[in-house]
Amino acid sequence: MLVTGATGYVAGWVVKMLLDAGITVHATVRDPLDVRKVGHLQAMADAAPGTIRLFKADLLEPGSHRDAMQGCRIVMHTASPFLAPSRISDPQRDVVDPALKGTRDILETANRVASVERIVVTGSIIAIADPQSTRDNARTEADWNESATLETGAYALSKVLAEREAWKIAAEQNRWKLVVINPGFVVGPGVSASQTSASFDYFRALVDGTYKDGVPSFDVGTVDVRDVADAHMRAAFISEAEGRHIVFNEILSLNEKVRILKAELGEEKYSFPPDTPWDPQVRHMKLDNSKSKTALGMTYRSLEPALVGMFQQAVEYER
Repeated sequence: MLVTGATGYVAGWVVKMLLDAGITVHATVRDPLDVRKVGHLQAMADAAPGTIRLFKADLLEPGSHRDAMQGCRIVMHTASPFLAPSRISDPQRDVVDPALKGTRDILETANRVASVERIVVTGSIIAIADPQSTRDNARTEADWNESATLETGAYALSKVLAEREAWKIAAEQNRWKLVVINPGFVVGPGVSASQTSASFDYFRALVDGTYKDGVPSFDVGTVDVRDVADAHMRAAFISEAEGRHIVFNEILSLNEKVRILKAELGEEKYSFPPDTPWDPQVRHMKLDNSKSKTALGMTYRSLEPALVGMFQQAVEYER
């Protein structure tokens, strides 16, 4: 089993579940010798019946995943940049190119590695639903975000382009099968204290003064990171799994997330932003997650513990 971008947020839980199941994991990272970045992966392997092998690879280096892929029947392609806007200096270079070129190279590499039978790609609901759309009916796996541009959001564009490229390459061969997991906004603690996912930056922004006048009015399908990892496992091992899968538990506004944190943690320790009235001009996002339940057998965890655990990890690690 190959997991790309193994130090990533979702990937960390995928690796843990695989190791706990006794599976040998080939994990690609930027630097296998950087103990600060990969030490937690080896520690998880030491505590589990599975084993891990670390391989050096880069999304922008053609062919760099080939050695790691050798002998693997299943490839979990989770690697893709998700950065806060403040960390992006060149959207094309920093976000779009690694996602698109990396996906293309990994799938084309799979065409040259005879052992590969299935590829599970981590997509996103942002490739399905445009948050600014005024459409009233719920989005399903048949939908695509048709309005993503570099100017409106590099991350959304990267996920659309990368997933479309994956389906294009998959259609041009008949040896391996492609399955895509399209999660909503992912919450919950990471398997290591240091997390680079922009999800954690959004939680830090709740108490660093960014939203001192109130949070923006928008909502999104939200899901526990462990459920996202579980969906990847099911996509990998349920033989009938096919196509795309919208994965989320509940659609929550940012205000609702703040209210949950206030109720669970109190308002004395942290300076949470004030409640902001919902803007009646903002349409609620509507998503249909029924396929994940019927095809993958998903049941979803309560979001309150995940929100609290993620917030505490995001804020406390910075202190």
